[in-house]
Amino acid sequence: MIIDDDAALQLVVSLHRLLRSLRRAAPADGIQPTQTVLLSLLTESGPARIGELAARVPCSQPTATAAVSGLEATGLVLRESDPTDGRAARIVLTERGAQALVDAARAEAEVLAWRLGALGAEEARAVVALGPLLRRLAEAAHDGSDPARRA
Repeated sequence: MIIDDDAALQLVVSLHRLLRSLRRAAPADGIQPTQTVLLSLLTESGPARIGELAARVPCSQPTATAAVSGLEATGLVLRESDPTDGRAARIVLTERGAQALVDAARAEAEVLAWRLGALGAEEARAVVALGPLLRRLAEAAHDGSDPARRA
């Protein structure tokens, strides 16, 4: 089955609106959205250079540098020498950073659970059942098959 671009656009807009509204309803103790993405990337992939993180967010390197500096100031990440190049630094997630990400996700999940309760039981089950499919779609961007990554 092929989905047309307009249907895909509406899904993207809906997902963005949902995520923004969850983040507004359950703020992550001063952690900015780009910082949340960086913490998530470090959780998924381990230590990385700022340039690598900027490319994966995606954002500019100065934006990534500022976001990392803020995370470093609050003890959520730290810099360590890159073992392959002593002149470079890698950004490493701290235990406190990992816990901050979990706490933010749990707060958003609580809001989402409350909102799902406003739906009918069948609708709520249908939304929850989409979780594994949405995860597969997110992971497709990292396996090399995503056309946006092939340019």
